[in-house]
Amino acid sequence: MSAVAAPSGTAGTASVLRRLYFVRFAFAIVWALVMFTMASEITPVAAVLLVLYPLFDVGAAVVDARSSRTTGSPVLLYVNMAVSLAAACGLAIACASGIPAVLGVWGAWAIVSGLVQLIVAVPRRKLGGQWPMITSGAISALAGASFLASAGADDPALTGAIGYAIPGGIFFLVSALRLGPTAKQS
Repeated sequence: MSAVAAPSGTAGTASVLRRLYFVRFAFAIVWALVMFTMASEITPVAAVLLVLYPLFDVGAAVVDARSSRTTGSPVLLYVNMAVSLAAACGLAIACASGIPAVLGVWGAWAIVSGLVQLIVAVPRRKLGGQWPMITSGAISALAGASFLASAGADDPALTGAIGYAIPGGIFFLVSALRLGPTAKQS
């Protein structure tokens, strides 16, 4: 029995996603390390970093949507772009109100973007490497609910956002590694 090569559209999409996931891993880890140094208060640099995270997600969704046209409809990726752009605007405003407001916006964004990630990843299973994305999407939605709950805590901190970025980055790394065989098919 011989193996059947994936169509070039699938291999091309897998290759782009693999590179994108490696970049998303690196960004998440660097972002978390820098953000860790200022997690106790919202400084101007922390505000920029908080807004930058969902903006980076917008850019990643643009790349994903362009590469995914051959393997399915990018409609949910457009939804993710809109949600992440709204989150960036919301975070820019929330930063002036304090950590509880930031956690509220971050939590709402994590829920919606996590559900979108999960729904996008399910039909992509044939590409390989999507179980980490499915798991990450589900965890993101649950973490978002946790952020919303922690926004009302007595002494909320931004450490939850850092804790959100690191596992998310690791899931992107695992997914990128698992996409390798599909990306190499011609």
